[in-house]
Amino acid sequence: MSAAATTTGRVRARIGGRGAASLNPGLVVALGIIFVALSVISPYFFTADNILNIAKAVTVVGTASAGETVVIISGGFDLSVGSTMAAAGMLAAWSLEVGAPIPLAFVAAMGLGVVIGLVNGTIISYFHINPLITTLGTLAIVRGLAFVISGGREIVISDQAWLELGTGELLVIPFIVLIGLATFLVIGWSMPRTPFGRYAYAIGSNTRAARLAGIAVDRWRLAFYIVCGATAALSGLILTARTGSARPSAAVGFELDVITAVILGGASLSGGRGSVWGTLVGLLLIGVINNGLTLAQVPAFWQQVVKGVILLSAVLYDELRRHRRDDT
Repeated sequence: MSAAATTTGRVRARIGGRGAASLNPGLVVALGIIFVALSVISPYFFTADNILNIAKAVTVVGTASAGETVVIISGGFDLSVGSTMAAAGMLAAWSLEVGAPIPLAFVAAMGLGVVIGLVNGTIISYFHINPLITTLGTLAIVRGLAFVISGGREIVISDQAWLELGTGELLVIPFIVLIGLATFLVIGWSMPRTPFGRYAYAIGSNTRAARLAGIAVDRWRLAFYIVCGATAALSGLILTARTGSARPSAAVGFELDVITAVILGGASLSGGRGSVWGTLVGLLLIGVINNGLTLAQVPAFWQQVVKGVILLSAVLYDELRRHRRDDT
């Protein structure tokens, strides 16, 4: 048996079952306990309207988190998702303002997300620049583009079809929630049932071994960042539909929520581990906590403190888990 074939077998064995194993049962239990506790504490928590509010709030961040999960599993990182959301929503709103039909406006917004992902992926994959530095730079550039597109002003959405996307329902389930679920289903199905998902785990687990196994690492990394940019743009369209306006300052700090959900959901910052289903549970946990704090009338700045503590705790847990795994 050749060395390449042996390496391929090792890579496939290494990634087998990672997606399911990364879904922490303790996280599901914690979500259930917090949900029950808040239902007892607040009479307004466990109501149909409030549950739908949580679902809609989670969907805005969650759609972008699905793409971010793929990037982090592959060993990458993308800090530009919040800026991409703002710029995509702003471009679509500006396109409508100058007379473009809504399908073309949406295509332009999604195209912008793809281009941002393409730029990130090209710089990281082919110029070997650190993902943190690269996406920190594109974060600032894309946020600036959002201000350039609008001239720094807010654009109010008047198109009823777009507004209906943010307020409409199908069998009491909001349209935006259905879009978010569809995004998770598509990406979740592909991880690791398709080469797209399997190679993300392989590259994140051991880039050198993946290359020896014949995987086109640079091209696949490019694809992962393009998907992340596209899901961020879709999330921006959802956010704009929900708020009824496009603002260049929209989604500031959403990077924190997205990355917190992914890491809390079991993805490792060192790559090779995680699942979109774990991310979904992490999102729900964050959404339930945020909603509970709001019902308890906790000031917004304290909510930021809580989210920071959750992110730091998740990162510390990931590091401890990685060290235990390396020691065995």
